[in-house]
Amino acid sequence: MKEAVILLNMGGPNNINEVEIFLKNMFRDKNILTMKSNLLRKFVGSMITFSRAEKSQDIYRQIGSKSPIVGHTKKLVKKLQDRLGDTVLVCFAMRYAPPFASEIIEKINKEDIEKICLIPLYPQYSTTTTKSSLEEFIEQYHHLGKDAVLAEVKHFFQNKSYNMSIIEKIKEQMLDARYKEYDIIFSAHGLPQKIVDARDFYENHIKKHVEILSKMLEIKNMNFNKIHLAYQSKVGPMKWLGPSLGETLKTLKNKKVVIFPIAFTIDNSETDFELDIEYREFAKELKYEEYKVCRCPNDSEYFVDALEEIYKKMR
Repeated sequence: MKEAVILLNMGGPNNINEVEIFLKNMFRDKNILTMKSNLLRKFVGSMITFSRAEKSQDIYRQIGSKSPIVGHTKKLVKKLQDRLGDTVLVCFAMRYAPPFASEIIEKINKEDIEKICLIPLYPQYSTTTTKSSLEEFIEQYHHLGKDAVLAEVKHFFQNKSYNMSIIEKIKEQMLDARYKEYDIIFSAHGLPQKIVDARDFYENHIKKHVEILSKMLEIKNMNFNKIHLAYQSKVGPMKWLGPSLGETLKTLKNKKVVIFPIAFTIDNSETDFELDIEYREFAKELKYEEYKVCRCPNDSEYFVDALEEIYKKMR
């Protein structure tokens, strides 16, 4: 029996021309804009896309005119494919930019695939990410696919190998630095409070993840001065999860800090631009002596280990 492992993620523009497509698809998603009326969602989404397109294009120009997420994911897929061998087909599909689920399903249909294991690359579950990506792929497969069995994973923030990949990235950034001199901030992508109040598990998972990582840091003698949780990427006037990363940076007395993007597995515009450029400038204005940003796990061997373990549990 031949199986397929499909890694799912939000994606990002592969070039400047795809920025508007990416935004349009994101703000048509009923899990992002949660109003019941499709017509209203389409109208509001179009307005948001129109207002953000030019600024977003400028952001991507500053990080190479495309999102780094596809390049990193291709490397991850190759490593996982090499690890799992020829009897398993490893692919990836993005939610809002190519390669879309429909393209990957067309590829799967050409193979004799009897089981498809869907692994969303979001460590913590949220309706806005995990649910959205799974729903889209499953809906497209029922419409375009054949008769393979579909299996899915909802979250993996408790996986030890995955968390070792985070510890590894923190160590890389802290090379030759004294941990006790630094505060560490686990920065998570923000979420509107109303989505959390509608029983989204995301905030709860984020907090549990910080607890797990805090214990691992202690065991590894990576004893930071203090450990913080903050949220980034807020847009619009509504209430979001807090404290924000900006508020946290303003209030810290210690002016040496390292940031780890806890909600992302693959580097993207919100790590390469927002954390490493925008907030770095903000920290400079606040007279920070040191401001370090860790890379995401990307294609690290520990992350490949984690994905292999997750797949084998799904068999």
